[in-house]
Amino acid sequence: MNDIFEPVDLGPITLRNRVIKAATFEGRTPDALVTDELIDFHREVAAGGVGMNTVAYCAITPGGRTDRHQIWMRPEAVPGLTRLTDAIHAEGAKASAQIGHAGPVANAASNRAPALAPTKLFSPLSMKMMQSPSVAEIQELVQAFVRAVLIAEESGFDAVELHFGHNYLASSFLSPLLNRRKDAYGGSLANRARMAREIAMAVREAVGGRLAILAKLSMEDGAPGGLGLEESLQVASWLEADGGLDALELTAGSSLLNPMLLFHGDAPRKAFAKVLPGPTRLGFKVVGRGFLREYPYQGTYLLERARQFRRELSMPLVLLGGVAEYEDMQRARSEGFEFVAMGRALLRQPELLQRIQADVTTRSACTHCNECMPSIYTGTRCVLRLDNVAIPEGLSLQ
Repeated sequence: MNDIFEPVDLGPITLRNRVIKAATFEGRTPDALVTDELIDFHREVAAGGVGMNTVAYCAITPGGRTDRHQIWMRPEAVPGLTRLTDAIHAEGAKASAQIGHAGPVANAASNRAPALAPTKLFSPLSMKMMQSPSVAEIQELVQAFVRAVLIAEESGFDAVELHFGHNYLASSFLSPLLNRRKDAYGGSLANRARMAREIAMAVREAVGGRLAILAKLSMEDGAPGGLGLEESLQVASWLEADGGLDALELTAGSSLLNPMLLFHGDAPRKAFAKVLPGPTRLGFKVVGRGFLREYPYQGTYLLERARQFRRELSMPLVLLGGVAEYEDMQRARSEGFEFVAMGRALLRQPELLQRIQADVTTRSACTHCNECMPSIYTGTRCVLRLDNVAIPEGLSLQ
């Protein structure tokens, strides 16, 4: 299919093309509020031609962040977020906010708030026990998602992406390894999926028909005893049947247990060891090789898993993972995926989409070294890219 760069509907909104900038925490919010640097980052990507930018990470509560420098959605954040969405819109792209709670991936020591997990677990990030929310507290968390989404709407976002992946809170409830609860939110898969389904439907009730609603769902955790493909397929089928989502973005891996399953390519162990805080750094030196595993990079490397979801589901799907060149986009479309998401390739070349539109034989300059991963602590960037790379003249989308 050759409609990659044609306008397309996503729920109630229309994108100028089928390419979405994937959520990548940008590390440019030191006070948990939008900065000029964050606006510049997203303006550059939007000017480069994507259909929609995803702004990450927008937590539902202060304790829902992986560290205290991330945005959490509250009235004080609205003015900055509005400037951000205005900048994205001015370049012709739509704006999506990734909304979530980091759960067991949250750093309680940094946030100065307890990390949450389905059942009590020890956190290697904060060296403390996590707390397990009661049923009443889970319902409050569902409403916190709604409040965060309403903040996103007030701030001018066109879409929200609910984070149901990577063993963040909703994803950790899906995991039989992490969720040992005995109540209505644990045990059977239906119970473990209850939180994600309630969040999606509560958000649909709040903003359905006004904002596009996506969810990022892990196809598997990549950890023994964690969420597997078969169970994830069933969760996706339930989410589709519920009717709360306009699209599902398929991912893989666990930020807590196996992050490289999402990224593939080189494992930047030395770079991570240099930037991690003291206690975590010591632990990383012991377990780093097992934690950051090696998965060879190839184009559309999550496609084999995602095909199974495409066969089972009729709802729009976003293919993520190894989409860096035109042939990757074409492959996704030929397999029936309505959208593709790009991350690292746009860190390397924010103007890549314009280059591809001008010449479909353009090759991505991303080397998949993954040295961008540890840069989240100092401002997410491609370490191979010069700081002042301008979008070449003559590649305007206008």
